[in-house]
Amino acid sequence: MLIGKDTRRSGYMIETALVAGFTSMGMDVLLTGPIPTPAVGMLTRSMRANLGVMIAASHNPFDDNGIKLFGPDGFKLSDEVEQQIETLMDSNLTKQLAKSGDLGRAKRMDGVQDRYIEFAKRTLPRNLSLEGLRVVIDCANGAGYRVAPEALRELDAEVIAIGIEPNGVNINREYGSTEPTVLRQKVKEMRADVGIALDGDADRVLIVDERGDIVDGDQLLAVIAESWQADGRLAKLGIVATEMSNLRLERYLGNLGLALVRMPVGYVLAHMRSHGYNLGGEPSGHIILSDHTTTGDGLLAALQVLAVVKKQQQPISKVCHRFDPLPQVLKNVRCKDGKSLESAKVRNAIKDGEARLDGHGRLVVRPSGTEPVIRVMGEGDDKVLVEEIVDGIVNALTEAA
Repeated sequence: MLIGKDTRRSGYMIETALVAGFTSMGMDVLLTGPIPTPAVGMLTRSMRANLGVMIAASHNPFDDNGIKLFGPDGFKLSDEVEQQIETLMDSNLTKQLAKSGDLGRAKRMDGVQDRYIEFAKRTLPRNLSLEGLRVVIDCANGAGYRVAPEALRELDAEVIAIGIEPNGVNINREYGSTEPTVLRQKVKEMRADVGIALDGDADRVLIVDERGDIVDGDQLLAVIAESWQADGRLAKLGIVATEMSNLRLERYLGNLGLALVRMPVGYVLAHMRSHGYNLGGEPSGHIILSDHTTTGDGLLAALQVLAVVKKQQQPISKVCHRFDPLPQVLKNVRCKDGKSLESAKVRNAIKDGEARLDGHGRLVVRPSGTEPVIRVMGEGDDKVLVEEIVDGIVNALTEAA
């Protein structure tokens, strides 16, 4: 078994519990320490482990935590297998415990950060250098705080690193892809060419251009898709994205002769694997480059974009502005589960909103996969109208919750 983690203080407690559980069953455990989620998938496969575990809560605040499970192929376990594990957790496993002489062993691994850095660098052409680019990298005081700045330095970029002082409780706090204010200020202060923000477990990325403006995952998908199409690397002449991706991304790709396949959040990778796509993602910056990795990888996605910047010799503001996004409003309603969506008042609010948009926009209302919230997203030509519709649905959900 291989266990990685982000920088949350509770990770030590969960790591110790997992080690005790695995070794009590006679399994050997390798501990990596803080490392990005995609590195756990990569190492699980390359080291031929039976299982990889990442202890992290992604972009969530530090008091949340959880685990992500990877199979021996480096891909996350299916929902069905995870359900079987949950069932086993509620059963009596006493008979499966190892005898004293058969207990497993646990040891810390050395050099895992270096392995991941080399892996990230190999996703670019050997002769490509980032020399001349001044890059501010924000690591969210999270799992990428060591590897991301070093990878950029080894590619010859001038690196200003922030969010690299984790203390166990400051992950994603005022830094990272969900809190880009400090990064935007730093880019302008340092007159940097680009800012890169990872989230707590480094599987997401957000870009800031030289003017301090934010570039979201939809624009990054467009940049990578167009570049890969030109190089003959884009499989299936299309990409897979979530229902949250902007409608104008779909139109932009269509003008390039590329298709955009929409899937619910959580099913993008499964569709990519079953239908042969090699690029997918979502506006949050969770971008999957399946030629290289088995899950979203913020650093790898950023490197692909920087490679385009070097090739075109244009500023980020030009390279990463592929289309003008349709006005979009996204709000969250806290609730324990998704049952509020079954309320007649909520259903009527959604139906009324769709009628008011009259084909000039769309609505997406769904529970979050990572937080106890329901997300309400609306987009359309008339932003004021979209805001009114979203607020109406939010109010209905709040009452139902």
